[in-house]
Amino acid sequence: MKPIQVVGVLVGAFIALLGLLWLLQGAALIQMRPILCVANCEPIVGRSLFWAATGVVAFIIGIVVVILSARRDGT
Repeated sequence: MKPIQVVGVLVGAFIALLGLLWLLQGAALIQMRPILCVANCEPIVGRSLFWAATGVVAFIIGIVVVILSARRDGT
């Protein structure tokens, strides 16, 4: 595997894991306090359709990036 493929897989995996975290938070399966807040940050209380949908989209994009990066043939 070439270095650019490794970077692509790592970036895709990060995006997918972040999407999974957003999905779980949006579905109220896990709750976390905001970290490194710069503005008026409040934790998500209860379910959030916006964050669940954002998580699904990010997860799918991350998986696609991982697959495309791993299958890249060097051209």
